[in-house]
Amino acid sequence: MNNSIHNVPIPVNEPILDYAPGSPEKAAVLNAYEKMYNSTIEIPLKIDGKEVKTSEKASMAPPHNHQHILGHYHKAEAQHIKDAIASCLTARKAWSQMPWPSRASIFLKAAELIAGPYRAKINAATMLAQSKTVHQAEIDAACEFIDFLRFNVAYMEEIYSDQPLSGEGLWNRLSYRPLEGFVYAVSPFNFTAIAGNLCSSVAMMGNTVLWKPSDHQVFSAKIIMDVFEEAGLPPGVINMVFGDPEMITNEVLQSEDFAGIHYTGSTTIFKAIWTKIGANINRYKTYPRIVGETGGKDFILAHPTAHPQAVATGIIRGAFEFQGQKCSAASRVYLPESIADDILDRVIADMDSLKMGSPADFSNFITAVIHNGAFQRLKNAIEQAKKDPQVEILKGGGYDDSKGYFIEPTLVRTTNPHYTTMETELFGPLVTVYVYKDEEWSNTLQLVDGTSPYALTGAVYAQDRYAVEEALVALEDAAGNFYINDKPTGAVVGQQPFGGARASGTNDKAGSAANLTRWVSPRLVKETLVPATDYRYPFLG
Repeated sequence: MNNSIHNVPIPVNEPILDYAPGSPEKAAVLNAYEKMYNSTIEIPLKIDGKEVKTSEKASMAPPHNHQHILGHYHKAEAQHIKDAIASCLTARKAWSQMPWPSRASIFLKAAELIAGPYRAKINAATMLAQSKTVHQAEIDAACEFIDFLRFNVAYMEEIYSDQPLSGEGLWNRLSYRPLEGFVYAVSPFNFTAIAGNLCSSVAMMGNTVLWKPSDHQVFSAKIIMDVFEEAGLPPGVINMVFGDPEMITNEVLQSEDFAGIHYTGSTTIFKAIWTKIGANINRYKTYPRIVGETGGKDFILAHPTAHPQAVATGIIRGAFEFQGQKCSAASRVYLPESIADDILDRVIADMDSLKMGSPADFSNFITAVIHNGAFQRLKNAIEQAKKDPQVEILKGGGYDDSKGYFIEPTLVRTTNPHYTTMETELFGPLVTVYVYKDEEWSNTLQLVDGTSPYALTGAVYAQDRYAVEEALVALEDAAGNFYINDKPTGAVVGQQPFGGARASGTNDKAGSAANLTRWVSPRLVKETLVPATDYRYPFLG
């Protein structure tokens, strides 16, 4: 077994099932949804492969039916975090020495489990816990997660295969060591795939992980751990904890063995964590790796030569899919005066056909936002827009939290390109439009670039190639993922590595080898085959 060079399977993107009426996948996911909905579950911490129950629990409910209790999860105390760190350090001894093909096989098996027996379960859990339509759950919890696992295994092989040149009489080689210590993974509510990738990509490279999922994604996080364990992940490699995020983070950052953080979430929180890491820098054995993808205020910019229906479709899908709760969701739009009314009429016509309700009803395009805090934030923004003379609500503006946290898809037009909803990340189904004069195209490029502190995604619609090239140059720093004649959402692993700069993160590109290289520490070994025996160089005569 050790006397062979292994080539992993060539990854391909997982096909997206369509869940059409009468399809077996539709029947399977609805069956799984009903079983989960009508059951209650208790979710403990998972430390060193053991279920750990605590003295404090919190309830879980679907955002689209917040009075219905799905179950409870246990919240960690400080000692549990210390135990999880100890488990990481103990497990690292064997895990870091496991041959990489054996690590690879675990995550390849996990991908197959999600593609097969766990597909309906993980999609149904995501529909329930995060109020995703079946399509949004399928492209996230199933397809993107599978792609992360398969492609990352291939990237791992690619990284390990990257070796230096060797000079005459010597052999140079690189070993890619895991980081010395443990890694802290902090994942958001909105993507099951991101939650699974933040911990698995790190573990794949031989590291051990303390993973804190969002409190609003615990229900599907348990499915992720179930998959990893069935795939053969040893105890302690990934330890899953829930609870007070500040307490957990403070305990993690107190450890001298803290070696890095893999984070997706709020910009404000990421900056606060970075500040704490800096304050503790003399405590750590190594300089921690800091990798994060944070906020966005993502744009759609149309040129006068853009196709109006294409722009309208980009706005509908980019702004309202998953209730605008994607880091990449379009939330500010710039339209040229000559075609603005045509585009907005088409958007409004499409919005008339959008249905809102439970994801169990496959005719619904919109479901609920994640929790009451999100509902109140969006409600307040809508109410302010109704009062402000700079703003006109063209469509939507309704909301109802009597059963679920429902915010009606809302289209706003403003005369002020710096109005708050053009600059503030709201993370919901509200999109604001500013109309510019056609002759102000070049100035509008500067406006788009300078309006937001973020730089995650952006889209330009134009048929004029000179305009496209001008936008590519002017907006070079405005988006880490830039789309031409397409909406700014929907990055596919292996095709569009994802991440942004500025206040949007460290741009380490999830879904690429660039991200995995952050979780290794290369060691160069130079072996001289016949060593020198005389210190004298020829120039000495």
